[in-house]
Amino acid sequence: MPVVALENVTKSFGALTVLDGVSLAVEPGQVVAVIGRSGSGKSTMLRCINGLEQIQSGRIEVAGHVLENNKTALRELRQDVGMVFQSYNLFPHLTVEENITLAPRVVKKEPLAEAKATARNVLEQVGLSEKIDAYPEQLSGGQQQRVAIARSLAMHPKVMLFDEVTSALDPELTEEVLRVMEGLAKAGMTMMLVTHEMGFARRVAHVTVFMHKGKVWESGPSERIFSDPQTPELRQFLASGLK
Repeated sequence: MPVVALENVTKSFGALTVLDGVSLAVEPGQVVAVIGRSGSGKSTMLRCINGLEQIQSGRIEVAGHVLENNKTALRELRQDVGMVFQSYNLFPHLTVEENITLAPRVVKKEPLAEAKATARNVLEQVGLSEKIDAYPEQLSGGQQQRVAIARSLAMHPKVMLFDEVTSALDPELTEEVLRVMEGLAKAGMTMMLVTHEMGFARRVAHVTVFMHKGKVWESGPSERIFSDPQTPELRQFLASGLK
């Protein structure tokens, strides 16, 4: 069974159709990169998968949860789905450890000792064990983004969604975040990522999805998508250098 399945999903903002009959599936352990120009529907699709936006029609199922517009269903969904955004959204008045342990304690009712042990484990995963007592303002942008990833991992998600998580970082900081994401991929984490990093998508993603005008315009094994695009729109996108 796919971990993520979209069937003929449509999403509009007023008269503007942002997702137009989108269907795709993500298998367990698969890494799926979503590429395309700004405004093609990439980030909106991720937000719909996490229940942050309501769809007008179609069906979305994630980690066994059929998306429904009620608070209980969304709360259950988000226990199994981690999402990392372009902005880190860390609480500035909390330490790294406190940022990471907050959701497991409040949402999953984990005992403090267990939550702290989880925090240490996930910080080790992202290479930031020494920053456990630091505050966000004491961290670089790349370190803050890695803490944001650790915070999602602390909930033991079945799938991770990444929405252009490196677009605000300079190349050196981008590389440190991408290394963490590549490590997660090698460890078997199911991941969907909207990205401008074409080299990373080609190297790490099993499947790449090219979105255009709110549709899945082309999709397939990443190596084939980048080496042998089938549509003029994808050829133009890759040739233009637009990320």
